[in-house]
Order: sequence, then C-alpha cells, then structure tokens
Amino acid sequence: MGDMSNSDFYAKNQRNEGNHAAGFGCSLMDLRSLMELRGTEAVVKLQEDYGGVEGLCKRLKTSPTEGLAGAQPDLDKRREIFGKNLIPPKKPKTFLQLVWEALQDVTLIILEIAALISLGLSFYHPPGESGGETCGAAAGGVEDEGEADAGWIEGAAILLSVVCVVLVTAFNDWSKEKQFRGLQSRIEQEQKFQVVRGSQVIQLPVADIVVGDIAQIKYGDLLPADGVLIQGNDLKIDESSLTGESDHVRKSADKDPMLLSGTHVMEGSGRMVVTAVGVNSQTGIIFTLLGAGTEEEEKKEKKVKKQDGAAAMEMQPLKSAEGGEADEKERKKVSVSKKEKSVLQGKLTKLAVQIGKAGLLMSAITVIILVLYFAIDNFVMQKRPWMPECTPIYIQYFVKFFIIGVTVLVVAVPEGLPLAVTISLAYSVKKMMKDNNLVRHLDACETMGNATAICSDKTGTLTTNRMTAVQCYVGDVHYKEIPDPGVLPPKSLELLVNAISINSAYTTKILPPDKEGGLPKQVGNKTECGLLGLVLDLKRDYQPIRNQIPEEKLYKVYTFNSVRKSMSTVIKLPDGSFRMYSKGASEIVLKKCSHILNEVGESRVFRPRDKDEMVKKVIEPMACDGLRTICVAYRDFPSDPEPNWEDENNILSDLTAICVVGIEDPVRPEVPDAIQKCQRAGITVRMVTGDNINTARAIAIKCGIIHPGEDFLCIDGKEFNRRIRNEKGEVEQERIDKVWPKLRVLARSSPTDKHTLVKGIIDSTMADQRQVVAVTGDGTNDGPALKKADVGFAMGIAGTDVAKEASDIILTDDNFSSIVKAVMWGRNVYDSISKFLQFQLTVNVVAVIVAFTGACITQDSPLKAVQMLWVNLIMDTFASLALATEPPTESLLRRKPYGRNKPLISSTMTKNILGHGVYQLIIIFTLLFVGEQIFDIDSGRNAPLHSPPSEHYTIIFNTFVMMQLFNEINARKIHGERNVFDGIFRNPIFCSIVFGTFAVQIVIVQFGGKPFSCQPLDLEKWMWCVFLGLGELVWGQVIASIPNSRLRFLRRAGQLTQKDELPEEDVNEENEEIDHAERELRRGQILWFRGLNRIQTQIEVVNTFKSGTSFQGAGALRRQSSTTSQTQDVTNVSSPSHVSLSNALSSPTSTTAATAPPTTGQC
Repeated sequence: MGDMSNSDFYAKNQRNEGNHAAGFGCSLMDLRSLMELRGTEAVVKLQEDYGGVEGLCKRLKTSPTEGLAGAQPDLDKRREIFGKNLIPPKKPKTFLQLVWEALQDVTLIILEIAALISLGLSFYHPPGESGGETCGAAAGGVEDEGEADAGWIEGAAILLSVVCVVLVTAFNDWSKEKQFRGLQSRIEQEQKFQVVRGSQVIQLPVADIVVGDIAQIKYGDLLPADGVLIQGNDLKIDESSLTGESDHVRKSADKDPMLLSGTHVMEGSGRMVVTAVGVNSQTGIIFTLLGAGTEEEEKKEKKVKKQDGAAAMEMQPLKSAEGGEADEKERKKVSVSKKEKSVLQGKLTKLAVQIGKAGLLMSAITVIILVLYFAIDNFVMQKRPWMPECTPIYIQYFVKFFIIGVTVLVVAVPEGLPLAVTISLAYSVKKMMKDNNLVRHLDACETMGNATAICSDKTGTLTTNRMTAVQCYVGDVHYKEIPDPGVLPPKSLELLVNAISINSAYTTKILPPDKEGGLPKQVGNKTECGLLGLVLDLKRDYQPIRNQIPEEKLYKVYTFNSVRKSMSTVIKLPDGSFRMYSKGASEIVLKKCSHILNEVGESRVFRPRDKDEMVKKVIEPMACDGLRTICVAYRDFPSDPEPNWEDENNILSDLTAICVVGIEDPVRPEVPDAIQKCQRAGITVRMVTGDNINTARAIAIKCGIIHPGEDFLCIDGKEFNRRIRNEKGEVEQERIDKVWPKLRVLARSSPTDKHTLVKGIIDSTMADQRQVVAVTGDGTNDGPALKKADVGFAMGIAGTDVAKEASDIILTDDNFSSIVKAVMWGRNVYDSISKFLQFQLTVNVVAVIVAFTGACITQDSPLKAVQMLWVNLIMDTFASLALATEPPTESLLRRKPYGRNKPLISSTMTKNILGHGVYQLIIIFTLLFVGEQIFDIDSGRNAPLHSPPSEHYTIIFNTFVMMQLFNEINARKIHGERNVFDGIFRNPIFCSIVFGTFAVQIVIVQFGGKPFSCQPLDLEKWMWCVFLGLGELVWGQVIASIPNSRLRFLRRAGQLTQKDELPEEDVNEENEEIDHAERELRRGQILWFRGLNRIQTQIEVVNTFKSGTSFQGAGALRRQSSTTSQTQDVTNVSSPSHVSLSNALSSPTSTTAATAPPTTGQC
C-alpha cells in the first residue's frame, strides 16, 4: 500500500466498509468520526453508541486486559480494513531526475552549447577551392582533407566528458539520497512501542501496531496511533503538536479519554485501545491534507507553480516523516532548515562563490583577449577583407576561443566543494553508525568537531544504569550490606515489600538472565529495578503481590516527575480505609515524614533534629560512597470522610518512614579515559544531574571530571539559581558568566536549570570564541536543552521518544565514550574538507593561470577543453572521494577545537597552496616555452585550427596531471606534518583512486588521440613526466621547512577569507530566531553590500588607522554592530572585523594579539 496514493486508499476503504462492518462492530469511518470528538462529547458518544470503552473493545474483538490474540490472519485482516500504521513516504527522485538536475549546471550548459556549435561548424565546408587562399592564415591547416574531417572530434569529446561529469554527479546524489533514506528507516525501525498481545507485554515496531491493539503508555512516549484510554494514572499529555496549546492536557477514562497520535506523554501512565492508525489517525489526516505521498499533488503542482513558495515550505519536511513521528516533527523540521546549513557549509558556499566570480572574470578576459588578438592580427596587421565565404571559418575560430574561455571557467569553479562535503559527511555518518552514533542531522557531525563544552547526564551516560541496592537503613539500624530478612522486624519487612511492589510501575520487572550465569535482566525504570532487586534479595517476590492488587485496582497514582521527585500510590484496604505508599529522593521524602518505624516495626515520632542526625549519619555517608539514596514511606487515611486527593500538599505530608535504601550505579569502566581525552582535546565536561550533590561529587571524582585540589564549582540547582538570578528573579547573563567557567557539577538540577545553563554558555561573550555546546539527555524534560544545544545527544536505550525527537545524534549504546568518537569524526570532517580545499585550490590557481597566460601569449590554451574536463574530474570528483574518506586518527584529539570564526584556509594551507602553485607554474611554463628544445621535438605553439595533437602539448598535459597526482598525496596532511605517507594504506579508497587515475591517464595519453588532443609518448618522456611529478613530494618537504612566522603576509591571506565569513556568522548568532525569508533577504543584501562596500571598507580601515582606534574598541564596536538592526549596512559589521584584524597584526601594544594572531584576531 506504501505507494498507493491516498485517494485510492480511501476509495478502497469505502468499498470495504459494507462488507466488513459485519466483521467488526464498527467501520473505519465510524472510528474516524469518533476520534474527531474531544472531552465530554467523546465520553457521551462512546457511552451512547458503543457502551463505553468495554463496548468498543468488544466490537473491535479485543480484550482490555489481554489484548489481541496476535494470530497472523486476524492482524492481516485488521490491516486490510483499518490500514497499516505508516504514512507512505514521498517517492525518492529517480536517477533520471537527478541527471536532469545535474544538467542544470550553468557552466555545463554553456559547454554543451559551445560543443554543439563547434560540431555544427566542423561539418560545414566553405564553397569553392579558393577558400583556402583567400581566408589567409585563418584557414591554415584546413588543406589536409583528413584533418578537416576530424574537426568534429573536439565537439563530440566535450559532449562526452559533460555526460561523464553529469553521470558522476547524479550517481553521487543518488547514493547520498539512498544513504539518507537508509538512515531514516533505521531511525524509524528503532522506534518501538509496548503492546499487550495474548496477555504478554511485548515491544513492537511502531509500524506493526494495528487497530484493536492494547498499547501501554508511559511518561516520555510519543503516541504512535490514535486511541481511547482504558485506564490511566495521573496522565498528562502535551498536545501542542496538534492543537498548538502548550498547556498539558489531563486525560482520564471518564472525562477525556481521547489520545491522539503524535502527542507526547508528559506525565503518568496508562493503557489505551488503538482506534486509528497511519493515514486515518489525526496526524495522518493532516499529512494527507498536506499531500505527503499523493500523486495529485504533483499534478496540481504543475498547474499552480506560483503559490508554491509557501506550500513547499510546509510540505517538504513532512514528506520524509514516518507515521508515528507526528506533527511535532513537522513543526520542528520547518524550523530546523535553518540548522541545515552548518558553519562549514556556510564558509564553503561563500568561498565557492568568490572563486567562481574570479573564474568568471578570468574566462571573460581570456575570450576578449583571444578575439581581439585574432581580429587585429588578421584584419588590421594583414589588412585582409572579411569574405562572406570565410565567415564559417572565422566563426569556428571564435567558437574555439569561446570554448577555451569556458574551460577556464570550468576549471576555476570548484564544483567539487559541495560534493566533498557531502561525501565526507555521508561517509562519516555511515562509519559513525559503527561507533554507536546514529546521526539524525548531517551537520551535527561536523559541528561536534568544534565542540568546546559537553554537559552530560550522570545516570546511564557516565554510569552503567544498572542499579543495585547495596545498603539500607531499617528499624534504626544502618546495614552496610543487604541484611538477612530474619534480622528485620517482620512488620517493617511486610510494609517495605508491599510498598516497593505496589508503588512502582507494573511495567518494571526483573527477568531471568539471557545467558547462563549472566546478571538478571532489568526492564523498565532502573531505580525501581534496584528496589525490586532489594525485595528479591530479602527472599520475597513482588509478582504475587501485584497479582493480588492488579493495576486497575490502584485507587490513585501520583507519578514521578521532576517537580515532585517522588512517586506515590494509593490503595483501598479491605476495611474501606486507604493506604498510600511513597518513595523518592531521601531528603525530599524525609522532609514530609513525621514518624518513623523503630526496631520492632512500631511507629515513633520523627523530630526535625532526628532528621538532621539521620542526614548526617546515614544519608551523607551513603551519598559520599556515590550511592543514590531513596526513602520509602507510607501513610494511612480513614475511609470516612474520604480525603481530597487533588490537594497534593496535604496528602503528601505526615508520612511514616519505613526505610532508606542506598542504590549503587557504578561508573562505566571506559568513561574516565574518555573524559581525559575530552579534556586533552580542549573540551570541558560538566555533569548535570538530578541526584544529590554528595553522590554527584563522588561520581564526578571517580570519572575524572573534577580533580581534588583544582579550582572548580560543585553546586546544586538552588544555589545555581540564587547566583544567576537578580532580585526580580530574572536570569542575568553577567551573573551566569561568573558561574559557568568554573562550574563542573550541577546537582539536584531541574530541566529548566539545564536549559538555562546551556543557553547561558552559548550566549556568553566572555571568551574570544563563542562556545559550542553539546548536551546529552534521556528524559522528556531534557527536550528544551537538547534543542537549544549546538549538538543534542539522546540516549538510544534509556532515552524517551521525546528526547530522541529533539536530538541531533542518538547514542545507540548510551555510552559517553561514543561522544568522544563523535568529536573525532567531526574534526575529521573538517580536516578532510581542508585537505580537499588545499588540493583543489592549488589545481585551480595553476590551471587558470596556465590557460589564461597560454591563451594570451600563444593564442591557444596549452590545456585543451577535454583535458581540462578530465583534470576537473580528477580534482573534483575523485579527489573529493579520496581525501574525504580518510579515517580519523587519535591525533585529532590532541589539539584544541577550531572555533566558529577560524578561517577555512589556515596559514599553513595558504603556504602549501602558494608553494605548490609556484612549483607547478615554473615547470609548466618552462615546458611550454622551451620544452621543444629540451626534448628536441616540434613546437606545439601557434598550431593552426584542427591541426593534429603535438607531442609538446601532450607532455605539458601529462606532467600537469602527474603533478596533481603526487600533490594529492601531499594534500593528505594540512598541519605541516613531514610524513605524508603516514597511514596511507589504512585508506584503500585513496590508494585505489590514485592508482586508478594513473592507469586512466596512461590510456588517455597513449590511446586518447584526437579527442583528447594527445600524441602517444615514448618511455623516456613518460619517465620525465613522472619525475617532474615526483618533484612535488620533494618540494612539499622544502615547503614544510619554511616556518610560518617568516611569512607574515600569509597570515593575512589565511584570514582574508575570514572577513567574508564573519559578518554573517555574527549576525546569525545574535538573532538566531529570524525567519527564513528574512534570512534569505539578508543573505542577498550581504552579497550585494559586500561588492559595493569593499572599497568603502578599505577607506574605513585607513581612517581607523589614522584615528588609532584601540584593539579593544574595535571588538566592542563589532559586538555592538552585530547586535544593531539588520537593516543597517553590512559595512557596519564587516569593517570592524578588518579593524580588529589589522590591529591584531600591527599593534605591538596589544601583546595577546601579537603572540597569537589567529585567535585574537576575532575579538
């Protein structure tokens, strides 16, 4: 059904309804109309038409307690009638569509036209024999009939190479798309849901859920289908994704039982019967209206292209989303597209635009010079008249000049840049899967390389999340290990076992181990598993107690949330009175206790000073051992009058403490090492946890986040808020700036504290670089912090759907050391791109200069159009593949992060580019002008039109390619390392591409003939070409020996690109929340202003020098200017960056600037 358009789907269902209404007591349409009701309306309709939820279950042939039987024929029948639980995704683009898109490239179109004209003209022969003499020099070389016939080859060869380029581009796009879909489907398969089938609770992939299933819902779930609540405890739902209302909606079976797909469970738990799935659920209906996956959409689109803008904005993100992933996703995705263009891609796009402009200029000049030279030479110097019959020959010349111009442009435009980024990211993402990182947003991978701070959860990320009770305090005795049940007062033991068994989610269980001799399997909430483990250690069993009081009989449940920090369950005792069991963080529950059970299990008064003593003697020692302390308590209520259960404060007070349990959650063995690596790599790790401060500090020391004797802060949420808020209770950035640099542990923190901290660090302007923050989270309440962070990591195992939804990367093993791998991959992406840039820019500079000067001096480019395209193919497509797939090494973690404002091209890279460019130009010009004497061959210069290829030019072409090949090996290192071969065999792709290119080059030179303008070379000449190529490696060593400090001008060159990146970066950072239209407008403005304002800026710089603005002044000016309204000229933003830069380079007074220009130049 996947691809069937939705309209057919409905039609089919309509047809089915008649026949199937008999099969089930209600049709698809009945259920759809039922789900459109809310609140009391829905309750009334359910009662009247179906006889309540039980009646509905009967009609759907399912049992509210045991679920469906799970027989395959039954499930298939349900899918056939009520639909599958998936929303058909948009069809991917076909290969031909991608080819068509690749053909839209302007340079390629120009080339195609030129080639076609060239082809057409080559078949035209001027009338009469005399043509040759009268058209003079112009027709030189046409005499030879055979050669004239071969004129079509050049045009055909250009077309052929265009086809190659297009196919390669399309194939890359296609494989990228395929990978992305694979990733998408992997994310979707990961999403499972708890369903009751045949009275067993099982985890089902969301797509397998059918109408009539009984689904168990709990805190943090993203509902995968519509349903009606059968029974719920304190259930609150966030329906903002459907209704836009941010308040949480209370759901209960008697007041508002309607649950809708795509909404989030924010609190509580319950069971629901599924009533609508896939395209029939509320989310599905919205998707259908938006046209996800329908064909009429395409037809309409062709008619109404104009209104497309707004609609596309809404439709695009929805199409890839999957059934369960609901509308929260659409809203997010619409807003996410601002994220899609990462720092790196922003920098690259600008670089490509600049290079492209330069190339366009060069190619235009080349064509003009060639045409003028030809015209002056023929018509002025030799005073020839323009003959009508010679026109085609002249035109052929002009076309040839035009083709040369276009090839200069083709070589100059680095179309391989976006390709390199995509290949590198796609490759990294694929490999990161193996390192347990599931990347949801491609650019997150590269942002991670720039991370400067990680705010990590404690439980499950730094620790194993396998809780075991190791100490307890019962009946006035503190047991350092779990006691024998005989020692404990029977009354206390009975209460304790009941309190733990009943007052925990019934979905939490301890199952026998998978393997013989393994540890028992913990399912559900890990802290509760630790407590249930205590019950088993006390030789009791929790299951019979739960069977005796099933979930339906629980009178009232106050579920755990981050505000209460406790969970309580009320049951009705046989005599009609009520008993409430409570458990939660010890300091919070003990505050509410007024009594405690003594050594014989009788309750005695628990005074404030007893509490203080207990904290000192029991809780603190437990916490200092890194244990989590949980207090279990209870309270009895009379049956008459029944208490007001909604008045929580009174209910949850006056408790009687039963016991305090110390639960251990050991640190993961690999974490201390991973944290040390982070610290070496210049990344600060902070622990943000909901646990008690002593526990948190103990664990932080074990992990190596804090080292005794260092200057650091460990504070809890209360103290943190006291320090960062002013008298009015508002958060102030200056106050946060005093706290965060030293803060290492934030304990007892609420989700808002986490969000405030992350936002505070990101918005801070203290350091010269903006901090790039990564955050890990697993709970629903971590959503805001995960979204705010530059990179959000969600836990794949313990994480709730809401957290995964808000994250950029999912850690499939919940392990902190996987984050370190992500950092490594992120830095590797950045380095791969830099390697590629270094290689490509060298080729660009050389090829453009050679083509340009060659054309101007010898009327003909030494590198022909087809050869240029081949060089372009090597340096763009193949090099991007070879250099972008370098595997990361540990050495990446030994340097500090680059930061957002560092120019893409470092001074070392500039040195390499210029150095190698000089070498290649010297060799090529030597060959061009004196090559014929060195090799004793005919000169290839000034060859007439359609003349056969010369050995001379073939040697130039071959040497050029050899130099590129060896320079590709040089490009593997960008930090000035000596050994460029280091680890080369770890990258088979690189080796095979280098050897492959070499083989193809041999074929082209020896057998390429006319199309490639090549003359076969003998062995000696080949040896010379390879020898000159090898010179690159030697020359590379020479360049590496030149210290950067000698080349002052390079710093400026390295940072030159920076002035173009900064303005926009800064503007963006200040106003993150600008809408797209505005951003696009602004991008346009910036590009315009940039052109106009270059000169103005230079003048301003000079003026600034005259007035002697101080270094700091410039910085302040920049900050102020970047916050000024965006309508103001960009000059305002870009000029100060020059000021600060020039000051950094010239003012000896600013010592910091003098010692470290690359970093201080950014203010």
